[in-house]
Amino acid sequence: MKLKVGIFFGGPSREREIAFAGGRTVFDNLNKTLFEPVPLFIDSHRNVVLLDWHYVYKGSIRDFFPPVEALPPSPHGFQVYVESLGQLSPVEQRELLSKIGRPLDWSELPGLIDVAFLALHGEFGEDGQIQHRLTELGIAYTGSGIRASEIGIDKALQKELMQGKGFPTPPIQVLSRQDWLNGNVHDRYAAASQTIGFPLVVRPARQGSSIGVSIIEEKEGLEAFEWSVNRAFFRELLPLDEWQDRSEYERLEYVKLLSDIRDGLGFPMTVTLGSHEATIYHPEELLTYLNEQTEQAEYLSQVFVLEGLQSEDNVILEGFIRGKEFSCIVIRTEDGSAVALPPTEIIKGGEVFDYRSKYLPGLSRKETPIKLPDENINAIRRECERLFTQLGFQVYARIDGFFTEEGKIFLNDPNTTSGMLPSSFFFHQAAEIGLNPSQFLTYVLRISLQERLAEQPEQAAWREQLHRLDEGIARLQQAGQQKQRIGVLLGGYSYERHISVESGRNVFEKLASSEKYAPVPIFLSGNDQRQELYQLPINLLLKDNADDIRDKIAH
Repeated sequence: MKLKVGIFFGGPSREREIAFAGGRTVFDNLNKTLFEPVPLFIDSHRNVVLLDWHYVYKGSIRDFFPPVEALPPSPHGFQVYVESLGQLSPVEQRELLSKIGRPLDWSELPGLIDVAFLALHGEFGEDGQIQHRLTELGIAYTGSGIRASEIGIDKALQKELMQGKGFPTPPIQVLSRQDWLNGNVHDRYAAASQTIGFPLVVRPARQGSSIGVSIIEEKEGLEAFEWSVNRAFFRELLPLDEWQDRSEYERLEYVKLLSDIRDGLGFPMTVTLGSHEATIYHPEELLTYLNEQTEQAEYLSQVFVLEGLQSEDNVILEGFIRGKEFSCIVIRTEDGSAVALPPTEIIKGGEVFDYRSKYLPGLSRKETPIKLPDENINAIRRECERLFTQLGFQVYARIDGFFTEEGKIFLNDPNTTSGMLPSSFFFHQAAEIGLNPSQFLTYVLRISLQERLAEQPEQAAWREQLHRLDEGIARLQQAGQQKQRIGVLLGGYSYERHISVESGRNVFEKLASSEKYAPVPIFLSGNDQRQELYQLPINLLLKDNADDIRDKIAH
């Protein structure tokens, strides 16, 4: 009997779109012989819905939720999340969810799924909250447990623990929201300049995907410092005279930017002008409010203060590290040890490996393993394994860091989860040890059951699930030779070769997770006069693009 795997994706955090896309990847790649995927979408209000399968393939959450019929009029065509519908009662929330699937009570989940695969990020995904809720329901879940998740989400706490355990760290200050709002900007800038220096990195303490991160050069000065810290607190200062001077197009673009939960403030937000404060839910409402208040103001020297309600309590100020940037997946093995996979070097166009660079094709490149001598690569892996163990992480983690010209290793961002897009480090590095995405997800589920049982050995249902999975894996290995082998031809030498690789990879992954087929990736290379075909190992199939694959074959 197949294990029913609830795939939790979406969520309330600023990283919800990556969590949605990652859940789709898991849905596609789970081995259909072993598992029955159950798509469980979490909305911004932390409700859960059994999502109708066709919505899984929408480009973004806003393409299907809230449903079109529930959207308020928007003359300027703003796309919004459900928060922009205002304060909804539980009945109204459930009615909306019924348009995209079957709304569920959390208490229904034990009868619906065997195990939870958490593709969520950030708040209510990586912070221990959903882990706690699932534990109370008696449902085993993937990844780290409650305490490790609480550490993994809090970068300020991480830095403190890492310093205490002897890991090299750059100079750092933790700035609370209260101290920032009540303190003097000049004093804060002087203190950061003196104790940390430049370039200066400013980042929210509890955000992932490089959301809210800025790098300040000394020449940019006080103004850039104030803007960057406010940005990390999801706070914006807008002088009235500046708003008045903007064209209608510039005002619209500004509101669109503020509406973006990744680069802006998101909704709802508060807007304060003098002693007057308003809570704004929709971009159209914000545009109208800013226009009206500016027209009615007696003094244009006043300043709007805009603040996202999904904010931060602390911001981290730290020194910039120069060196080769890398990311390393660490996994738990069956014998309980931690093993780091070959680290990936991040080759980026700018100083910051930001949200766009991480998730949009072409803005950065990945080189696995990192271009360093083996002894340095092994040193990075050992240090990542040590941090994984010291922080009490479980199942898998993604640890980011830098290797400096002096040969020093700085680990600066341990995460209890990883992005799960097809091109992510998670699958990229697993391919280096010969596992395709479907196989790696099976491994993660198996080790997760093992880890949960180690925490709660009295859970007989989890033990039975692990036994069923092991039996299924054994049967799958015996039946492997009976699957129909399908050649997937990809690559080529036209301008569309990179698209061909992406498409071929998608076909390969869907076939690899199927019950009937065993795909064989075949790469076409050459030119008009001479063509060559190569059967690809999985680590080459998951390289960034067709040219990377061609170059690896040649060398």
